[in-house]
Amino acid sequence: MSKIKTAFFCQSCGTQFAKWQGQCNACKEWNTIVEEVIQKEEKTAWKTETSLVKKAAKPLKINEIDSAEEIRLDTTDGELNRVLGGGLVPGSLTLLGGEPGIGKSTLLLQISLQLPYKTLYVSGEESQKQIKMRAERITPNGDNCYILTETKTQNIFRQIEEMEPEIVIIDSIQTLHTDYIESSPGSISQIRECTAELIKYAKETNVPVILIGHITKDGNIAGPKILEHMVDTVLQFEGDRNHVYRILRSLKNRFGSTAELGIYEMQGSGLREVTNPSEILISHKDEELSGTAIASTLEGMRPLMIEIQALVSTAVYGTPQRSTTGYNAKRLNMILAVLEKRAGFHLGSKDVFLNVTGGISVDDPAIDLAVVAAILSSNEDISVGKNYCFAGEVGLSGEIRPVNRVEQRIQEAEKLGFSTIFVSKYNKIALKNTLIDIRMVAKIEDVVGELFG
Repeated sequence: MSKIKTAFFCQSCGTQFAKWQGQCNACKEWNTIVEEVIQKEEKTAWKTETSLVKKAAKPLKINEIDSAEEIRLDTTDGELNRVLGGGLVPGSLTLLGGEPGIGKSTLLLQISLQLPYKTLYVSGEESQKQIKMRAERITPNGDNCYILTETKTQNIFRQIEEMEPEIVIIDSIQTLHTDYIESSPGSISQIRECTAELIKYAKETNVPVILIGHITKDGNIAGPKILEHMVDTVLQFEGDRNHVYRILRSLKNRFGSTAELGIYEMQGSGLREVTNPSEILISHKDEELSGTAIASTLEGMRPLMIEIQALVSTAVYGTPQRSTTGYNAKRLNMILAVLEKRAGFHLGSKDVFLNVTGGISVDDPAIDLAVVAAILSSNEDISVGKNYCFAGEVGLSGEIRPVNRVEQRIQEAEKLGFSTIFVSKYNKIALKNTLIDIRMVAKIEDVVGELFG
């Protein structure tokens, strides 16, 4: 029997060390290095024979490389297609992370049941009967979906060779283990080795693989940070389990933009695509209330209309509070200072609370103008017209700065029935035959005069 070999790994970044030490030299984290058993055999998990006869790659001149656009697989889910950049790329590895119970397994099972491709759904967490019960609730028909409950990668690859699927889904990567590493499932070395085997399989067969990953209490994907470097795409599934809406974001994408956003509504029959996000981001009310304003923002290529809520009240405890939800707190302080210095509003002795409705976080500077309108509306206790919306960045001298792709924002506001939009005077707009009233403003004083006389 061979001698048991051990090594020390950092749980944060996955760096290997010969002996234990308090601090990781790579990521500078303390007390993250643990000892693990590594007894590697000189074997390859995926088709040793194929890899032996495979021709070695040759260097090519850059102008000789075929630049034809990669054919993508349609997932039949418009939101997922948008976030991925147009669909699944053959041979790619996609990692989906999210909190427990947020709906990761439901999303991928729902998609695998609707795919027109032969799909293998591998689950290491649920039995086939449990998955069947969920599948019947989502959609009763799934002729192309095969369910396998297995955690050993050698057995999974044996089944893959027999059925030759066109898409493979793994739920989850933390439950898999390989015989070539003698450590427990979920450990750093097991996650890294299993992912490497799946990457080798995906690249050699051109079959896309989707992995589900657990996250830690800090919100990071469990396992070594190298896991996110190894895969092609990292998606984050966010939301509050007490609310019905879920947001799918792209944190890394080698084949598309990372600025795209997908929105779903959790229902008893599965996840429904929300094609018009403004329906959840703008609250419906019978009467006009002070302290609310509508902003036009962009998430990737998609324009969104979001509602900004502000509450300005006299500070009770002496020290004014500044609280924000979904908006940068430092930027709020900057805007309050501009209003105090340039526009003459005395907000230094008042509490200011700001909220972006719908539970999303926005870092687009174009919502500054709506933040100003909401704060002044609450301060003066005068409501902003419900058909008004705003798209402009506020500078330190009180000027309204132009924003990018303003025409797309105006068209979205017009499509949703807004009658007036406030934009910077310095934006160049070439739109013609628009029904919406475009009001050009240069300074905060112009906005105050237009809204409150």
